[in-house]
Amino acid sequence: MLRTLLVGLGRSGTGLHLPVLLRARGAEPGLFAAGPVVGVDPGRTPTAPDGLTLAADLREARRLLDPERTVVHLCTPPAVRDGVLEEVAALGFRRLVVEKPLAADRAALHRVRAAVDRHHLDVTVVAPWLHSALTDRLAALLGDGRLGPVRHIGVTQHKPRFRRSLTTTGHGSAFEVEVPHAVGVLLRLLGDARTEDASWSDVRLGDAVAPRMGAARLRLAHTTGARSEVHSDLTSPVRRRRIVIETDRARLTGDYPVSEDDDIAQLRIDDRSGAGPATVTRELLPDDALTRCLIRAYRHAAGRAAPDTAALRGGPGDLGLHIRTVELLDDARQLAAAVPSRPTRTTDRKEVAGHAG
Repeated sequence: MLRTLLVGLGRSGTGLHLPVLLRARGAEPGLFAAGPVVGVDPGRTPTAPDGLTLAADLREARRLLDPERTVVHLCTPPAVRDGVLEEVAALGFRRLVVEKPLAADRAALHRVRAAVDRHHLDVTVVAPWLHSALTDRLAALLGDGRLGPVRHIGVTQHKPRFRRSLTTTGHGSAFEVEVPHAVGVLLRLLGDARTEDASWSDVRLGDAVAPRMGAARLRLAHTTGARSEVHSDLTSPVRRRRIVIETDRARLTGDYPVSEDDDIAQLRIDDRSGAGPATVTRELLPDDALTRCLIRAYRHAAGRAAPDTAALRGGPGDLGLHIRTVELLDDARQLAAAVPSRPTRTTDRKEVAGHAG
């Protein structure tokens, strides 16, 4: 059975990973070893929540844990992740669960890949949307061909994030917050792509400014001939995680759960594939995707399952998909940087694919 080392005790570490791990232990008690989760936060000393034992640093954590029986969760910001990964690997830990995105840019990605190869690391990237019941359902609907080829997919990812954006520096742009979820799903559903266009905006609250942390938008052209678009607004007054798929014979509108408070996804299918009038159906899908993601990662670490196959269609497997996501987002940042940034304004908030309702 496996122990856990949690590195990085901010929102991702203690707000998401820790409670999901405690929940997963109840779901699969034979997978997780008894004893508290050990936590380290480089550079600061947080208060330990229930279920967590704090270590002063990574060396102390190594004294508390056997690397051969430990899964390390890297929940540090993307900008410092490659350095922390090297420290963890140097202490003998080999099984890692890494928060998305895998790296901040191509240069950091090169260092991460070199460390993975040099230390023979087994890396799983946290990607709840790729383990989502909604994503699985969409892949099945598109995979049988009955609805015709996909013409366009639009993803809307909105949530208000003013305080965190203005008071923390863990992310370099809005492309690193919500957008990696969507890009991974688009690669799974439509295959490889190139970044056609991208833009970002600043967030402003009074005199405070967080550059590039307002909204992010990118367009992808896929090798299959389809186009996709992602729009994420971190100044939106409402939360929304919606995907709209237009095919020759249908429109699929899926809503992922917007928080851990309710794990039900919804899917509306406007089906024009039959000979008669279009039919409309609505499905509700239990979708605790992060728990599914982590349980699968631990099953793999324990040797009970093969690596997950949420693969880039027609290309490499799971890790390759996340590598490609970083590359496409790095291209998006370069395209966005070529245009002067601006504050997010009300008139900028448009729903992708024109589907607001």
